[in-house]
Amino acid sequence: MSSSRDGPGYLRHSGRRNSIEAGMEEAHQVERELLPNGMMLITEAMPQVRSVAVGIWARSGSRTEPAELSGIAHFIEHMLFKGTERRTAEDIAREIERIGGYLDAFTAKEMICLNTKVLDEHVAIAFGIMADMVLRSRCSEEDVAKEKNVVLEELKMEQDNPEYLIHEIFSHNFWGKHPLGRPILGTRQSVSRFSSRKALTSYHELFAADNLLITAAGNLRHAKMRELVMGEFSGSAGERAGRRRAAEAPPHPHAHLTTRTKKGLEQVQLCIGVPSYAAASERRYQLSVLNYVLGGGMSSRLFQNIREQQGLAYTIFSDLNPYRDAGMLCVYAGTALEKTNRVIRCVIEEFRNLKAESITDEELRRAKDHLIGSLVLSLESSTARMSNLARQEIYFGRYCAAEEITRAIEGVTREEIQELVRELLRPEKIAVAVLGNLNGFRLRRSALEC
Repeated sequence: MSSSRDGPGYLRHSGRRNSIEAGMEEAHQVERELLPNGMMLITEAMPQVRSVAVGIWARSGSRTEPAELSGIAHFIEHMLFKGTERRTAEDIAREIERIGGYLDAFTAKEMICLNTKVLDEHVAIAFGIMADMVLRSRCSEEDVAKEKNVVLEELKMEQDNPEYLIHEIFSHNFWGKHPLGRPILGTRQSVSRFSSRKALTSYHELFAADNLLITAAGNLRHAKMRELVMGEFSGSAGERAGRRRAAEAPPHPHAHLTTRTKKGLEQVQLCIGVPSYAAASERRYQLSVLNYVLGGGMSSRLFQNIREQQGLAYTIFSDLNPYRDAGMLCVYAGTALEKTNRVIRCVIEEFRNLKAESITDEELRRAKDHLIGSLVLSLESSTARMSNLARQEIYFGRYCAAEEITRAIEGVTREEIQELVRELLRPEKIAVAVLGNLNGFRLRRSALEC
């Protein structure tokens, strides 16, 4: 099958793809507006649904924390739910559930998000609750003391999760002393030192108006959302400004080989990774195709070889971790101790095969179809669209329509993937972390030659 867009491989799909693009062009109605208080509001109308998803986003996350306050951004996310000057924690839960909605939040390395999804008729109520949480969190000493215990229990839970732990070990060694290498949850030592004063200071910085972004998608009108936002954020509290941080130095990846013994684990946990590109890189589409072919799905090379053909692991996959100035391509697997060396050899062999010979036309076509199909399916969700609006604004500073992304994916060539592979999959750049009841297991760099 030809990889050319003019060949039979493309023509066989062209009718369906034209209809997909036509549907996407009709679907998105995006409006982007910088408000007088310095906040950005981005909405996408979806008149075919009854829901509205709204997110209030802080444009910074755990990587902006000083080392002594590691985990404070995640802690502040927790504190948003502990009550405000107007509502108790129970009031918040009852009011959002009374209208049949849900309220959630998460903290990442480069953002914090408080989000809700409700019926269109209840969006004003839900947004009022969210704004109250963001503007008037109490962060009282009593609540801080209680929530420190909650987060410390969360840390213990994750320390008992080997998949979480291996990724943290790998990330710490890969990014070194850079803030990207620190855990989002913080450490027992840093969390134990949090106080109401420290929490309030960080809260005001993270949720200052000039650090906020609001996105909404669903059955809405932009003018109405603007009215709601300005109604809540136009006062002195909504116009507070954050302390400007100095520009961060980009991280420098380290190709460490790390082994850590943890007795009691039945499996050995593996991470094998290399530096890749930032979230806004022009090569992000080639990266997505490469990741899918390597280990991004059940038909990928790693899954088919290591799980299906050889039965060496239950879980094996690759994924991308892009940030605003750096990125990582990482392979994860869990296997028995006696099979660990073999799994590592198989992963490195797949690296070697990708470098020796370009991916096939069929692999390229399958990867494109998967990426485009996943994109189209996500358009059916108001929450996914709301999140997409924010991530594009944070990383690209503009809205990328689905049809633009589709065309970019379709434009990826086998030759570009081959060039990317040879640039990224170099032995001296490969980092590895191994966790388990290792019983003297040793890893040598010579085993990573590809």
